[in-house]
Amino acid sequence: MSARRALITGITGQDGSFLAELLLEKGYEVVGLARPTRAPHFQSAEHLRDRVSIVTGDLDDFDSLTRAVAGTVPDELYHLAAPSFVPVSWQQPAQTIAEIAGATATLLEAVRDHSPDTRMFLASSGAIFGAAPESPQHEDTPCRPETPYATAKLAGHQLAGLMRGQAGIFACSGILYNHESERRPSSFVTRKITCAAAQIKLGLATEVALGDLNAVRDWSFAGDLMQGAWLALQAERPDDYIFSSGVPHTVAELAEAAFAHVGLNAHEYLRIDPNLVRTPEPTERVGDPSRAHTRLAWRPTHDFHELVARMVDADLQALQPA
Repeated sequence: MSARRALITGITGQDGSFLAELLLEKGYEVVGLARPTRAPHFQSAEHLRDRVSIVTGDLDDFDSLTRAVAGTVPDELYHLAAPSFVPVSWQQPAQTIAEIAGATATLLEAVRDHSPDTRMFLASSGAIFGAAPESPQHEDTPCRPETPYATAKLAGHQLAGLMRGQAGIFACSGILYNHESERRPSSFVTRKITCAAAQIKLGLATEVALGDLNAVRDWSFAGDLMQGAWLALQAERPDDYIFSSGVPHTVAELAEAAFAHVGLNAHEYLRIDPNLVRTPEPTERVGDPSRAHTRLAWRPTHDFHELVARMVDADLQALQPA
């Protein structure tokens, strides 16, 4: 019996690299979609370069997405790729909509027309709930997106549901809340904090500038959420699932945990930069993962403090002289 084949968009990113590791451990043939360049940059998946195949494509080149599906005919398709830095979506709303909603629609159409037995997982976002009327949010909470990024993610999420109902596609939408790791780019506040803790411990920096310390997030380990993505496609029937810890934490708590891990008091090194302070969110963005727990038997392997410690340790190791 031949190995199952999985196609991953966004394989070079944080989520894609963890998912590719998981699938390779399970004996899958893994194919990744990457932008066409003379020498593909594997980024977070560099250590997997010799174990995966690559097909070229781009989110704004819809024909390339269709060719990728038609050419690989995957058993499972994991659509993880998307522009993920939310502030940029305000600068480029049209491009954001195209690269998120347009690319998702194209992949769903390609599965319908060229690979109807493919099971597809779509990475949605807790941002779709926006100014939701309740917290924590569950899969049926009304969505009130507040950014172009969230609007695009909601469109893709709804398209997956429509195509599941009308075209019979096995499409699952994973509503992913904040998920982190040592592979997260340093532009994200979590890595900014863990890098700073490591740098200050090693005498390489003296402070870190942050915005609102009271901002609340629901943080999980990225590898745990990718385990959930795989479980969603093994279920008997397709459905939508929230993947989150279900536990709120503030930015201040994250900083305190990171600095405490290296024996420091975070508040001696934090500086508030008014330019980094965003408008307070009307509803705490916290997910209720009960459906994933009940129907998929999904459980996280890292709690909040274990996640932060893992990230700080990786940053310390990366900063140590060779």
